[in-house]
Amino acid sequence: MKRIHMEASRAYDILVERGLLDQLGQIMAESIGVCSAAVIADDTVFSLYGQRTEQALRDAGFRVLHFVFPHGEASKTLATYGSALNMLCKEHLTRSDVIVALGGGVVGDLAGFVAATYQRGIRFVQVPTTLLAMVDSSVGGKTAVDLDAGKNQVGCFHQPSLVLCDPELLVTLPQEQYRCGCAEVIKYGVLGNADFFDRLMHTPICEQYEQVIEACVMMKRDCVLADEFDFGRRRMLNLGHSVAHAIESCSDFGILHGQAVAVGMAVIARAAAAKGICTEQTRERLLAILKQYDLPTETELPLDALYQAALSDKKLSGATMHLIVPEEIGRCRIVSIPSNEIRDWMRAGGIS
Repeated sequence: MKRIHMEASRAYDILVERGLLDQLGQIMAESIGVCSAAVIADDTVFSLYGQRTEQALRDAGFRVLHFVFPHGEASKTLATYGSALNMLCKEHLTRSDVIVALGGGVVGDLAGFVAATYQRGIRFVQVPTTLLAMVDSSVGGKTAVDLDAGKNQVGCFHQPSLVLCDPELLVTLPQEQYRCGCAEVIKYGVLGNADFFDRLMHTPICEQYEQVIEACVMMKRDCVLADEFDFGRRRMLNLGHSVAHAIESCSDFGILHGQAVAVGMAVIARAAAAKGICTEQTRERLLAILKQYDLPTETELPLDALYQAALSDKKLSGATMHLIVPEEIGRCRIVSIPSNEIRDWMRAGGIS
């Protein structure tokens, strides 16, 4: 078993090993003690893994209940959040109990925000079931729900008590969701590990899940330890995300997060090459690996709409946007620009 320790405002371990789901109850009992556990999942994941999860918890002595909501970003709302809180209250959960987030990024964000705010904060455990969540969103304590005006506009930082990554759960992952996770994995190679990037080009991610998850989680851990609340180095993890969130918003979330991140990275790489920040070779290597993993590199969404959506992005600091820009594979930098220059960067990146 791989055990990666996070020493943030709450210290916890990220465990990576095949077969961990059936050990969930035993591991949680040893880590946080036996109590009531509320499993929060979407309907797709609960139909696949809900029974196994609840049985593992009951076998270890936990009282188990669940809250299940319709899958998809459209459910990551204040209404769903409120329904989950009301369920916890009706079931008399207390601050000594725990929430188990069973699912992908939407579930982790929503369940984490519920945990952060119910009775001013209770413990929660992340059990990610998608590649994207295992390598990125389950680690680091970001929690949120969406507003009509933008993604992740209401949330807070609330570190989990434990993260359990079982690569066996990825056997049921649809190809579209697998590719979304690949976009986030590629992001880590572009950000800070050229050797890792090269390995992704030569060996498919699906053939090295444990090693990939461990490498990405360790890189994210280092960013979080240096900047837990996202004012400096942690911003680097947003490579491609400013454009990506605008694409998600303008498509009414018809374009998945990983797909949008792939396009966002491609746009920023083309803009960086056009502005002389990186070479054409760097741009072409990034575009090539995205295409290798069957990820999109362009969008037909109109420039004006994407620009307006980007102006609602939470990454704006006053009238300044902090863009993460590749200098070469394995090294990026933050470029802070006035918000009225975002349109120019998008246009330079191939959006019209």
